[in-house]
Amino acid sequence: MTAQKSGAKELGTNVEEKLKDIFELQQVDSEIDKIKTLRGELPLEVQDLEDELAGLETRIHNFEDEIKELEHAVSKKKTEITDAQTLIKKYETQQNNVRNNREFDSLSKEIEFQSLEIQLCEKRIKEFAVRLQEKLALVGDARTIFEERKRDLDAKKRELDEIISETQIEEQNLHNRSKELGERIDERLHTAYKRIRKNARNGLAVVSVQRDACGGCFNRIPPQRQLDIRSRKKIIVCEYCGRILVDPEIAGVEEAVS
Repeated sequence: MTAQKSGAKELGTNVEEKLKDIFELQQVDSEIDKIKTLRGELPLEVQDLEDELAGLETRIHNFEDEIKELEHAVSKKKTEITDAQTLIKKYETQQNNVRNNREFDSLSKEIEFQSLEIQLCEKRIKEFAVRLQEKLALVGDARTIFEERKRDLDAKKRELDEIISETQIEEQNLHNRSKELGERIDERLHTAYKRIRKNARNGLAVVSVQRDACGGCFNRIPPQRQLDIRSRKKIIVCEYCGRILVDPEIAGVEEAVS
Protein backbone atom coordinates (compact mmCIF):
# COMPACT_ATOMS: atom_id res chain seq x y z
CA MET A 1 0.00 0.00 0.00
CA THR A 2 2.84 2.34 0.95
CA ALA A 3 4.60 1.47 -2.32
CA GLN A 4 1.45 2.34 -4.27
CA LYS A 5 1.19 5.72 -2.53
CA SER A 6 4.86 6.37 -3.16
CA GLY A 7 4.42 5.48 -6.85
CA ALA A 8 1.38 7.72 -7.17
CA LYS A 9 3.24 10.58 -5.49
CA GLU A 10 6.24 10.12 -7.80
CA LEU A 11 3.94 10.06 -10.85
CA GLY A 12 2.19 13.22 -9.68
CA THR A 13 5.49 14.98 -9.16
CA ASN A 14 6.64 13.88 -12.61
CA VAL A 15 3.50 15.30 -14.25
CA GLU A 16 3.81 18.50 -12.23
CA GLU A 17 7.37 18.97 -13.49
CA LYS A 18 6.17 18.39 -17.05
CA LEU A 19 3.46 20.99 -16.59
CA LYS A 20 5.94 23.50 -15.16
CA ASP A 21 8.31 22.92 -18.07
CA ILE A 22 5.62 23.14 -20.74
CA PHE A 23 4.22 26.28 -19.05
CA GLU A 24 7.68 27.91 -19.02
CA LEU A 25 8.27 26.84 -22.62
CA GLN A 26 5.07 28.63 -23.61
CA GLN A 27 6.16 31.76 -21.75
CA VAL A 28 9.57 31.70 -23.47
CA ASP A 29 8.10 31.08 -26.93
CA SER A 30 5.57 33.86 -26.37
CA GLU A 31 8.43 36.26 -25.62
CA ILE A 32 10.11 35.19 -28.88
CA ASP A 33 6.80 35.84 -30.66
CA LYS A 34 6.71 39.37 -29.20
CA ILE A 35 10.17 40.08 -30.62
CA LYS A 36 9.07 38.78 -34.03
CA THR A 37 5.96 40.95 -33.83
CA LEU A 38 8.20 43.93 -33.10
CA ARG A 39 9.92 43.30 -36.42
CA GLY A 40 6.51 43.17 -38.08
CA GLU A 41 6.57 42.65 -41.83
CA LEU A 42 10.11 44.03 -42.20
CA PRO A 43 11.83 40.68 -42.93
CA LEU A 44 9.25 39.91 -45.65
CA GLU A 45 9.51 43.43 -47.05
CA VAL A 46 13.31 43.10 -47.18
CA GLN A 47 13.02 39.73 -48.94
CA ASP A 48 10.47 41.10 -51.45
CA LEU A 49 12.72 44.07 -52.25
CA GLU A 50 15.74 41.79 -52.66
CA ASP A 51 13.75 39.57 -55.04
CA GLU A 52 12.54 42.62 -56.99
CA LEU A 53 16.09 43.97 -57.27
CA ALA A 54 17.35 40.59 -58.49
CA GLY A 55 14.59 40.59 -61.12
CA LEU A 56 15.41 44.15 -62.19
CA GLU A 57 19.10 43.28 -62.40
CA THR A 58 18.32 40.33 -64.66
CA ARG A 59 16.04 42.53 -66.77
CA ILE A 60 18.74 45.21 -67.13
CA HIS A 61 21.33 42.58 -68.11
CA ASN A 62 18.95 41.18 -70.74
CA PHE A 63 18.33 44.66 -72.16
CA GLU A 64 22.07 45.33 -72.22
CA ASP A 65 22.64 42.07 -74.10
CA GLU A 66 19.96 43.06 -76.62
CA ILE A 67 21.57 46.50 -76.99
CA LYS A 68 24.94 44.88 -77.69
CA GLU A 69 23.32 42.63 -80.31
CA LEU A 70 21.66 45.64 -81.97
CA GLU A 71 24.90 47.63 -81.90
CA HIS A 72 26.69 44.64 -83.43
CA ALA A 73 23.97 44.38 -86.10
CA VAL A 74 24.34 48.10 -86.93
CA SER A 75 28.12 47.71 -87.12
CA LYS A 76 27.71 44.70 -89.40
CA LYS A 77 25.38 46.58 -91.73
CA LYS A 78 27.78 49.52 -91.88
CA THR A 79 30.56 47.11 -92.84
CA GLU A 80 28.29 45.66 -95.55
CA ILE A 81 27.68 49.20 -96.85
CA THR A 82 31.42 49.89 -96.96
CA ASP A 83 31.98 46.58 -98.81
CA ALA A 84 29.18 47.41 -101.27
CA GLN A 85 30.62 50.89 -101.90
CA THR A 86 34.04 49.33 -102.53
CA LEU A 87 32.50 46.92 -105.03
CA ILE A 88 30.65 49.76 -106.77
CA LYS A 89 33.90 51.67 -107.22
CA LYS A 90 35.54 48.49 -108.51
CA TYR A 91 32.74 47.84 -111.02
CA GLU A 92 32.72 51.49 -112.14
CA THR A 93 36.46 51.27 -112.81
CA GLN A 94 35.95 48.03 -114.74
CA GLN A 95 33.25 49.69 -116.85
CA ASN A 96 35.89 52.02 -118.24
CA ASN A 97 37.77 49.02 -119.62
CA VAL A 98 34.95 46.89 -121.03
CA ARG A 99 35.19 45.47 -124.56
CA ASN A 100 31.49 45.28 -125.32
CA ASN A 101 28.01 46.33 -124.22
CA ARG A 102 27.27 42.97 -122.64
CA GLU A 103 30.13 43.36 -120.14
CA PHE A 104 29.05 46.96 -119.48
CA ASP A 105 25.45 45.91 -118.80
CA SER A 106 26.61 43.09 -116.56
CA LEU A 107 28.68 45.48 -114.48
CA SER A 108 25.80 47.96 -114.40
CA LYS A 109 23.56 45.27 -112.91
CA GLU A 110 26.19 44.52 -110.27
CA ILE A 111 26.40 48.22 -109.43
CA GLU A 112 22.61 48.43 -109.23
CA PHE A 113 22.49 45.33 -107.00
CA GLN A 114 25.11 46.75 -104.63
CA SER A 115 23.25 50.08 -104.55
CA LEU A 116 20.08 48.23 -103.54
CA GLU A 117 22.09 46.37 -100.87
CA ILE A 118 23.25 49.73 -99.51
CA GLN A 119 19.67 51.02 -99.39
CA LEU A 120 18.51 47.84 -97.64
CA CYS A 121 21.35 48.10 -95.12
CA GLU A 122 20.54 51.76 -94.45
CA LYS A 123 16.88 50.85 -93.90
CA ARG A 124 17.85 48.08 -91.47
CA ILE A 125 20.23 50.44 -89.66
CA LYS A 126 17.34 52.90 -89.13
CA GLU A 127 15.15 50.08 -87.82
CA PHE A 128 17.92 48.92 -85.48
CA ALA A 129 18.45 52.54 -84.32
CA VAL A 130 14.75 52.85 -83.37
CA ARG A 131 14.85 49.56 -81.46
CA LEU A 132 18.14 50.62 -79.88
CA GLN A 133 16.62 53.83 -78.57
CA GLU A 134 13.65 51.88 -77.17
CA LYS A 135 15.96 49.45 -75.35
CA LEU A 136 18.10 52.31 -74.01
CA ALA A 137 14.95 53.99 -72.68
CA LEU A 138 13.85 50.73 -71.03
CA VAL A 139 17.28 50.30 -69.45
CA GLY A 140 17.13 53.87 -68.16
CA ASP A 141 13.69 53.31 -66.64
CA ALA A 142 14.76 49.98 -65.11
CA ARG A 143 17.89 51.55 -63.61
CA THR A 144 15.83 54.39 -62.13
CA ILE A 145 13.45 51.91 -60.51
CA PHE A 146 16.44 49.80 -59.40
CA GLU A 147 18.01 52.78 -57.62
CA GLU A 148 14.69 53.66 -55.94
CA ARG A 149 14.19 50.09 -54.75
CA LYS A 150 17.83 49.94 -53.62
CA ARG A 151 17.29 53.01 -51.44
CA ASP A 152 14.10 51.46 -50.04
CA LEU A 153 15.96 48.22 -49.32
CA ASP A 154 18.82 50.02 -47.57
CA ALA A 155 16.34 51.90 -45.38
CA LYS A 156 14.39 48.72 -44.52
CA LYS A 157 17.61 46.85 -43.75
CA ARG A 158 18.83 49.61 -41.44
CA GLU A 159 15.49 49.60 -39.64
CA LEU A 160 15.55 45.80 -39.33
CA ASP A 161 19.20 45.76 -38.21
CA GLU A 162 18.42 48.29 -35.48
CA ILE A 163 15.60 46.12 -34.14
CA ILE A 164 17.72 42.96 -34.37
CA SER A 165 20.69 44.60 -32.63
CA GLU A 166 18.41 45.71 -29.78
CA THR A 167 16.90 42.26 -29.29
CA GLN A 168 19.60 39.90 -30.57
CA ILE A 169 21.09 38.84 -27.23
CA GLU A 170 17.69 38.54 -25.57
CA GLU A 171 16.30 36.54 -28.48
CA GLN A 172 19.31 34.20 -28.56
CA ASN A 173 18.96 33.54 -24.82
CA LEU A 174 15.26 32.84 -25.29
CA HIS A 175 15.95 30.45 -28.17
CA ASN A 176 18.54 28.64 -26.08
CA ARG A 177 16.09 28.32 -23.19
CA SER A 178 13.33 27.16 -25.55
CA LYS A 179 15.63 24.49 -26.96
CA GLU A 180 16.69 23.39 -23.48
CA LEU A 181 13.08 23.07 -22.31
CA GLY A 182 12.08 21.32 -25.53
CA GLU A 183 14.76 18.70 -24.98
CA ARG A 184 13.69 18.23 -21.36
CA ILE A 185 10.03 17.64 -22.22
CA ASP A 186 9.22 14.16 -23.48
CA GLU A 187 8.89 13.91 -27.24
CA ARG A 188 5.15 13.14 -27.43
CA LEU A 189 4.20 16.10 -25.24
CA HIS A 190 6.58 18.41 -27.08
CA THR A 191 5.18 17.30 -30.47
CA ALA A 192 1.63 17.87 -29.24
CA TYR A 193 2.64 21.31 -27.90
CA LYS A 194 4.12 22.36 -31.25
CA ARG A 195 1.07 21.09 -33.15
CA ILE A 196 -1.37 22.95 -30.87
CA ARG A 197 0.79 26.08 -30.90
CA LYS A 198 0.91 26.09 -34.70
CA ASN A 199 -2.88 26.05 -34.98
CA ALA A 200 -3.76 28.15 -31.93
CA ARG A 201 -4.51 31.86 -31.89
CA ASN A 202 -1.47 33.93 -30.95
CA GLY A 203 0.60 30.75 -30.74
CA LEU A 204 -0.83 29.85 -27.34
CA ALA A 205 -0.73 26.10 -26.75
CA VAL A 206 -0.60 26.26 -22.93
CA VAL A 207 -3.00 28.48 -21.00
CA SER A 208 -4.04 28.81 -17.39
CA VAL A 209 -7.52 28.76 -15.94
CA GLN A 210 -8.86 32.30 -15.68
CA ARG A 211 -12.08 33.06 -13.80
CA ASP A 212 -13.18 29.43 -14.07
CA ALA A 213 -12.64 29.46 -17.85
CA CYS A 214 -10.03 28.40 -20.38
CA GLY A 215 -7.47 31.19 -20.85
CA GLY A 216 -7.43 30.51 -24.58
CA CYS A 217 -11.02 30.14 -25.78
CA PHE A 218 -12.71 31.43 -22.55
CA ASN A 219 -15.17 28.56 -22.39
CA ARG A 220 -16.23 27.66 -18.85
CA ILE A 221 -14.42 24.76 -17.18
CA PRO A 222 -16.49 22.50 -14.85
CA PRO A 223 -15.49 22.61 -11.14
CA GLN A 224 -14.40 18.95 -11.05
CA ARG A 225 -12.14 19.49 -14.05
CA GLN A 226 -10.63 22.53 -12.33
CA LEU A 227 -9.84 20.35 -9.32
CA ASP A 228 -8.11 17.88 -11.63
CA ILE A 229 -6.07 20.72 -13.13
CA ARG A 230 -5.05 21.99 -9.69
CA SER A 231 -4.05 18.49 -8.62
CA ARG A 232 -1.36 18.50 -11.37
CA LYS A 233 -1.47 14.71 -11.67
CA LYS A 234 -2.24 14.48 -15.38
CA ILE A 235 -2.07 16.50 -18.56
CA ILE A 236 -5.48 18.02 -19.21
CA VAL A 237 -6.55 19.80 -22.39
CA CYS A 238 -9.50 22.09 -23.00
CA GLU A 239 -12.38 20.09 -24.46
CA TYR A 240 -13.30 23.06 -26.67
CA CYS A 241 -10.03 24.35 -28.13
CA GLY A 242 -7.58 21.54 -27.32
CA ARG A 243 -5.08 23.76 -25.47
CA ILE A 244 -3.11 22.35 -22.54
CA LEU A 245 -4.56 23.69 -19.29
CA VAL A 246 -2.47 24.49 -16.22
CA ASP A 247 -3.08 25.81 -12.75
CA PRO A 248 -2.31 29.58 -12.84
CA GLU A 249 -0.18 29.16 -9.70
CA ILE A 250 2.08 26.57 -11.32
CA ALA A 251 4.74 29.18 -12.04
CA GLY A 252 4.78 30.22 -8.37
CA VAL A 253 2.52 33.26 -8.85
CA GLU A 254 -0.98 33.77 -10.16
CA GLU A 255 -0.38 34.44 -13.80
CA ALA A 256 -2.64 34.31 -16.82
CA VAL A 257 -1.39 33.73 -20.33
CA SER A 258 -2.91 36.28 -22.70
